[in-house]
Amino acid sequence: MSVRGGGNLVVVLGDQLSTELPAFEGFDKGRDVVWMAEVSGESEYVWSSKQRSVLFLSAMRHFRDELREAGCDVRYRELGDEPGQDSLEGALTAFLGENSFGKVRLTWPGEYRLVVALQEVCKRTGVACEILEDNWFFCSRADFAKHLEGRKQPRMEYFYREMRRRYGVLMDGGEPAGGKWNFDTSNRKPFGKEGPETLGGRRSFDADETTREVMDLVECRFSKHPGKLDTWIWPVTREQALQALEDFIEWDLPRFGEHQDAMWTGEPFLRHSLLASSINLHLLRPSEVVAAAEEAYRKGAAGIESTEGFIRQILGWREYVRGIYWNFMPEYLERNAMGALEPLPAFYWDGDTEMLCLREAIGQTLKYGYAHHIQRLMVTGLYALLLGVKPQEVHAWYLAVYVDAVEWVELPNTLGMSQFGDGGLLGSKPYVASGKYIKRMSNYCDDCRFDPDLRSGEKACPFTALYWDYLLRHEDLLKGNPRMTMQLRNLKRISEGERSEILETAKKIKKDNRSKGGKRYGRT
Repeated sequence: MSVRGGGNLVVVLGDQLSTELPAFEGFDKGRDVVWMAEVSGESEYVWSSKQRSVLFLSAMRHFRDELREAGCDVRYRELGDEPGQDSLEGALTAFLGENSFGKVRLTWPGEYRLVVALQEVCKRTGVACEILEDNWFFCSRADFAKHLEGRKQPRMEYFYREMRRRYGVLMDGGEPAGGKWNFDTSNRKPFGKEGPETLGGRRSFDADETTREVMDLVECRFSKHPGKLDTWIWPVTREQALQALEDFIEWDLPRFGEHQDAMWTGEPFLRHSLLASSINLHLLRPSEVVAAAEEAYRKGAAGIESTEGFIRQILGWREYVRGIYWNFMPEYLERNAMGALEPLPAFYWDGDTEMLCLREAIGQTLKYGYAHHIQRLMVTGLYALLLGVKPQEVHAWYLAVYVDAVEWVELPNTLGMSQFGDGGLLGSKPYVASGKYIKRMSNYCDDCRFDPDLRSGEKACPFTALYWDYLLRHEDLLKGNPRMTMQLRNLKRISEGERSEILETAKKIKKDNRSKGGKRYGRT
């Protein structure tokens, strides 16, 4: 049934699942129409994992049903409805060609490519386009641009303090709660030999009929894509997301802090919130998550170390990386400051590697679409950085495999923070370490055949060998960075003979990675 009323067409993207977004302001149920579309191109422009595709599609269908129950006219294109229209822009172009609207309204997308594509669709079809600022964030794109003015080197810590003051979060008058802005040094403890304490209280969300239908669809349409669907835990509605938030605040926030950087075999979640996907899909407001955490602290239910560390992830890093993304795209995507050109190893797509830490982190990623921040930064990300993988390939992998991945948040964290591809815009140094870091923060090394204390030879941990190889390769580039002084000083203590052995070991590791081939998936 075509529409000829001349009202607004409200375009809702897969990560914009809330009627509180600006595109719905003034929505007239008698004239306006909501348009949503499932298109294979959104799962194929990167090799999107099955878990990620199911989460987006199931959450979209649940939101569609909620809108219809509320009396909204929703035109929803399911995957495969119209063969040949496999891109979002193709599907919207066809729909606008068959219907008449006064204006297309949408909330600012989470990817630069979609802003360009949707504007082009409206221009080509002659329909006015209104893109409204996403009000889900503490800091607008314009405000972040003002924050950057006059700063030669932006830093998240100063931005974070600015946000704390502006919104009065964890503030006691004009001073930070607990007497410090940042309790990061209190939150880096490994577990003892006995491992993490007994975990409990976390709710998982069984797949309902809608989610099961989507699972069958994804298994059929994207059968060769990475990942598994035999375990499902993710919220797909706002009601479920609120339940997940309540559980985290009660059970895990009080114990989150001191071991938030630790890792343990067979424990993919530990005390982490698992709320990022719900926030990024707009099922939860970041402001309500921050408020719930602060309320727990004010009531004495959670300590300042845990509360501040958790809030910093949302009010600090999440807002900061979004600002970096929108102020430096599209050029940011092409940055490669370290000149890294190695292909991504094939085992990133199946977890088939002898390195237990990578097998563990990638294995849980393929099973759940999740790994916590240290597993991403200091295991999967660190290995790619030390190996010298082209950052755009690393970015495509992270965007493909994690259920919480939307480009505005994933790209700066990957290319900037993890791979140092932006040369220090996001982070002040490359986050490089040997296998000894992983040994200290986990039990991964206990049953691994590699020795993190060795930097050359057959038994040497590839992380350790590649760490010293990385410093040798980039010594001249890094010597001007004061935060690398200690690491480069240690490098000078290595004899020429051992340097040659390290380089030979690293050369063999790289050759082995290349010889195994591997799928080089990314943007098409």
